[in-house]
Amino acid sequence: SLEDYEETVKKAKEAWKVWADIPAPKRGEIVRQIGDALRQKIKVLGSLVSLEMGKIFVEGVGEVQEYVDVCDYAVGLSRMVGGPILPSERPGHALIEQWNPVGLVGIITAFNFPVAVYGWNSAIAMICGNACLWKGAPSTSLVSVAVTKIIAKVLEDNKLPGAICSLVCGGADIGTAMARDERMDLLSFTGSTKVGKEVALMVQERFGRSLLELGGNNAIIVFEDADLNLVIPSALFAAVGTAGQRCTTARRLFLHESIHDEVVAKLAKAYAQVRIGDPWDPDTLYGPLHTKAAVKMFLDAVEQAKQQGGSVVCGGKVINRPGNYVEPTIVTGLPHNAPIVHTETFAPILYVLKFKEEEDVFAWNNEVKQGLSSSIFTKDLGRIFRWLGPKGSDCGIVNVNIPTSGAEIGGAFGGEKHTGGGRESGSDSWKLYMRRSTCTINYSKDLPLAQGIKFQ
Repeated sequence: SLEDYEETVKKAKEAWKVWADIPAPKRGEIVRQIGDALRQKIKVLGSLVSLEMGKIFVEGVGEVQEYVDVCDYAVGLSRMVGGPILPSERPGHALIEQWNPVGLVGIITAFNFPVAVYGWNSAIAMICGNACLWKGAPSTSLVSVAVTKIIAKVLEDNKLPGAICSLVCGGADIGTAMARDERMDLLSFTGSTKVGKEVALMVQERFGRSLLELGGNNAIIVFEDADLNLVIPSALFAAVGTAGQRCTTARRLFLHESIHDEVVAKLAKAYAQVRIGDPWDPDTLYGPLHTKAAVKMFLDAVEQAKQQGGSVVCGGKVINRPGNYVEPTIVTGLPHNAPIVHTETFAPILYVLKFKEEEDVFAWNNEVKQGLSSSIFTKDLGRIFRWLGPKGSDCGIVNVNIPTSGAEIGGAFGGEKHTGGGRESGSDSWKLYMRRSTCTINYSKDLPLAQGIKFQ
């Protein structure tokens, strides 16, 4: 309830006073212990993710592994964060950049990655000296509670308040309260572009700081010189993994006209071999969608694709078995700018599109509103660097000869345009969880002014 929320924020703010006083490397040591505690519970937590979200067991375990890995990353970072000493133009003066924690970081995560996204945010926020307030998806609250209990034990074993990593379970009313709450010094939101826009406006209205990780309408582009032994498994994994419910899922597959029919035939054959079943079964490659609403969204998208001129090569139907199972689907024959192709449907539908010229297909990659992930398959070195350059992909993740999904924790994760512009995990994304002060220290007995100004 909102009363619970109010009590939790107060406790988190109090806990921050304790946490902010602890030296960063010692905070890193606590995060290291959290990573170890997660390692010990990795299989049972992976099982819980699989049970509650619906992704296959190995993906559930892999997600917990991401949190473990980002803890390791954050431990090293805890001894490295800091700003430069800059040359002052005034004698007897020192100019330095000081980085301090923002305070309380609100973290709102989505159902599809109920562990990893919180891990990316919290491990780095913690070593920066922030307390965290987590609101997980209402449909994966068991995972949120389990993870929070593991973290709380580590904190309390170290004589620290568990409220450093607080949890609120609730619906949209709690999310709205977080967005409007001036005590949230940074709000990190992962979810749909539609809700992300509402969150961004609420946070901006109070001049708050937000970190947005929103939708993706990601493309794989395959040129005539591509290695098809890489292309087929890449397209399959990117389109079908997590039953198409990743923000980095491949939704558009652009094939050079000279190889279009061959690739479609090979891909359809690969789709036919996908083992569908119980996510807990180690032989299963593909589980159910998360909700009944997602099944309806899938069926509506398939129908729209047909109405707009598409042909269903394989899939397109609900599977007759208990649970929210649908067939992984390939649609061909649509133009690159068909309305349904420009719509992010959070389901395993892949639109296969033809192209002829590099310049056109690069533009088609960029013409959707989202800008998260993108891939090309080619051996042409010049083309690779054009793809990475100013007239190439406009996405935050730009890949060559690998699929759109499966980001590493060492690189900053996030995208442009309607994807929200946020960056999480590696590189210098720690700066988003801190505030910067430019500090000038006069250790001389004079008072020279900047730019050589003199008062007589």
